[in-house]
Amino acid sequence: MKDKLVTLIGGGGFVGRYVAQELLKAGARIRVAQRRPRDAWFLKPLGGLGQTQFVAADVTRPETIANAVVGADAVVNLAGTFSKADYWKVHEEGARNVAEAAKAAGLEAMVHLSAIGADAESPAEYGQSKAAGEAAVLKAFPGATILRPSTLFGREDQFVNRFAGMIANSPVPFVPVLRGEAKFQPAYVADVAQAVVAALSDPDAFGGKTFELGGPDVISMAELHRWIASEIGRDVTLVELPDPIGAGIAMLPMTPITGDQWKMLSRDAVVAPGAKGFKALGITPQPLATLAPAWLIRFRRNGRFGRKAA
Repeated sequence: MKDKLVTLIGGGGFVGRYVAQELLKAGARIRVAQRRPRDAWFLKPLGGLGQTQFVAADVTRPETIANAVVGADAVVNLAGTFSKADYWKVHEEGARNVAEAAKAAGLEAMVHLSAIGADAESPAEYGQSKAAGEAAVLKAFPGATILRPSTLFGREDQFVNRFAGMIANSPVPFVPVLRGEAKFQPAYVADVAQAVVAALSDPDAFGGKTFELGGPDVISMAELHRWIASEIGRDVTLVELPDPIGAGIAMLPMTPITGDQWKMLSRDAVVAPGAKGFKALGITPQPLATLAPAWLIRFRRNGRFGRKAA
């Protein structure tokens, strides 16, 4: 990757900052493209002089994407949304725009970040739109690598940290759990970033293929809550709500979960049997229980001096 120029669509986001770091370590140059480049300026100190560039771009505006990839060697599409109103506009139309721009510019490689659960038959529009995006990318740029991570965790995530905050700030000694039996295979965001770099480094070997990226452990929603509560030293009772109640909550406004997210939880976010994953990319994924305690200490009552629950 040394001296290659890689355009990161959405490079200032949660995943993007880790991909940027891995690319810079590999000696690549990066061009961070997003609607508000100022939001990604925190990446400047990570690279040497001239190693980072910034450009305004929006995946729903093809002309801005064409400008963002001109002169680049490769592109990584990290654009995604959890806003149902924008699913198709970002996940399908936006992905198509990036792939078509990459093809027109003659780029060597493209990596598209999708998600486990991408399926045209998914009960959730999120999964449907992700599947449509994959199809659009491969039609326009057949040599693209598709990466489907499970739920991502990391210091800045909105998954483990969100549940930790709910447990730590609960005004009552119990915490409701929705879809307690739903299973995840949490993947460390830095491992996924390494997967991106591996795919870009050898597009002949990995191009045109799909990889499902799950961590070494499969854990249920209820088990995850119990582990977090123990790790942050909170002695709370976890109450697994029956599905009819959970579905009713998801239909209400201003609740922690939307109706579409509820549908997403009806399917486990785990690597499919026989699917290519981290191992095929030469990466050994790291477990949640090894890494997350380093940042979850802030949710303990006395910080790093607090104790785990018995």
